[in-house]
Amino acid sequence: MRRPEKVAEAVREEIIQIVGYELDDPRVMGTTVTDVRMGADLRDASIYVTVEGTEEEIKDALVALRRAAPYVRRQLGAALHLRHAPLIHFVRDTVEERAARVDRVLNELGYEKGREQNAGSGEASEGGDVPPAL
Repeated sequence: MRRPEKVAEAVREEIIQIVGYELDDPRVMGTTVTDVRMGADLRDASIYVTVEGTEEEIKDALVALRRAAPYVRRQLGAALHLRHAPLIHFVRDTVEERAARVDRVLNELGYEKGREQNAGSGEASEGGDVPPAL
């Protein structure tokens, strides 16, 4: 494993602890660190997070995290004994949101396909308006 990946994993573990247990801001509750990507020079760390809640709550949590970034950086440097603690950049991780949207679209397409098949064969759907399993 290359050094950036090793450092990224150590940073990820430490950030999980700091965000989960040390930040007292209620806006960051429900925040999950999903990934950490380090710059090649180890001077920058992009921290990918997901946040539970409404769009407004998600935005508020990201604002709170970005304001806490200097504190997180200091804690990180002290905990990992890094010569230069990386600049922390919190980024919203939308992979899960996009996956849920794709699932929703696929289910809708499956539902429409099932309705077309049943209409073509003259059969009624077993469960009424329940889409068929994929």
